[in-house]
Amino acid sequence: MKFKMLILSLPFLLSSLLATTPEEIVKRLSLNPATKVIMQWERVFKSKRKMKRYKIDKLTDEEKKILKEYLLSHAADSDKPKFAGDL
Repeated sequence: MKFKMLILSLPFLLSSLLATTPEEIVKRLSLNPATKVIMQWERVFKSKRKMKRYKIDKLTDEEKKILKEYLLSHAADSDKPKFAGDL
């Protein structure tokens, strides 16, 4: 019975372990959103070479989308810039 419960809950446990927040991605890649303005972050995501430099190329498409939204909303010229100490 316990084994059956474990098997049934396994997909939920895996999905919660794989859930990634923008803050986790930023920390993992050692990025600081406020080091660039919005336009600069947009250029990073348009360039394969720049994405590789920041290791963004290794992320899933969903993680890239989450990260881009976060970096743009907390860039140096945004309404809510995030600095290294804020992370």
